[in-house]
Amino acid sequence: MKTKLSVSEILKKYNLIIMLIIFIIISAVLSPDFFTFNNFFNLLQQASIPGIVAIGMTLVIILGGIDLSVGSVLAFSGMITSIVVYRTGNMLGIIAGCLLGIVISALLGMITGVLISRFHLPDFIASLAMMEIARGAALLTTGGNPVFGLNKSFHILGGGFIFDKIAISGVIWIILTVIVALLLKYTIFGRSLFAIGGNSEAAMLSGINTKRNYAITYVICAILAGFAGILTASWMSTGQPTAGTGYELDAIAASVIGGASLSGGAGSVVGTFGGVFLLQIITNIFNLVGLQSYYQRIAKGLIIIFAVLLNKYVSKERK
Repeated sequence: MKTKLSVSEILKKYNLIIMLIIFIIISAVLSPDFFTFNNFFNLLQQASIPGIVAIGMTLVIILGGIDLSVGSVLAFSGMITSIVVYRTGNMLGIIAGCLLGIVISALLGMITGVLISRFHLPDFIASLAMMEIARGAALLTTGGNPVFGLNKSFHILGGGFIFDKIAISGVIWIILTVIVALLLKYTIFGRSLFAIGGNSEAAMLSGINTKRNYAITYVICAILAGFAGILTASWMSTGQPTAGTGYELDAIAASVIGGASLSGGAGSVVGTFGGVFLLQIITNIFNLVGLQSYYQRIAKGLIIIFAVLLNKYVSKERK
């Protein structure tokens, strides 16, 4: 019995690290270009934007919810920011566009949170409706056309580098991960998310304002998605109304791989960070060896199934 418990504890604590090591070894065997600084920094930049989206998704999943609107909010925020930057063409316009994109994202998140907490709509339905609304609004802004010719200074935020190597967006992702990890561990709000996700009725009876926390969490998730949209527009130097398609699924996958439970009450943004990197490594493997993207989707699906089954097994063994 002791052996089984020790194995389950090892799997619980290190399953993500084990999977990362396995795929890193596979990558190194398949392509000698994998273990290069250029490839690592390229991975960091490519993973940063979906990684920022996944931070917000992890908070929602810990709460026991789901948010399908993050990809659409990303696109809408990016379009609004791009339009303002394009029409003004100066630094003040860049700041105003970014702030407007964040504010609109927060408003969309607030609406979703209120629909769930106050009007008791299922989170799936409320976020699905917001996904359609935000995507439609993103397409409506320019009639479905991209916005080109953005200010070169705007490109630095999402596409700039420190020492010509380290992506600024990657550094932002790391900083946000650390901030949110500390928020979850050391603040009343962070601990309340785990309590609500574990048992919302008990959390409410203990004095936690569940409705307020629901609204705040969805606002934070939307703000992070909106900020990711700004980084996307900055990186591409283009406002793209179809940006972020499928990001909600990748964010959920990264959270689950990182140890989050879809039933709520468990999760870690540090684990999600590793989950995002794992998914990006898989994409990188197929790109390096020249295989089609269809195989990436199959591989991601299999890894998600494996991660969920592993988490269920470990939970059962611990009980």
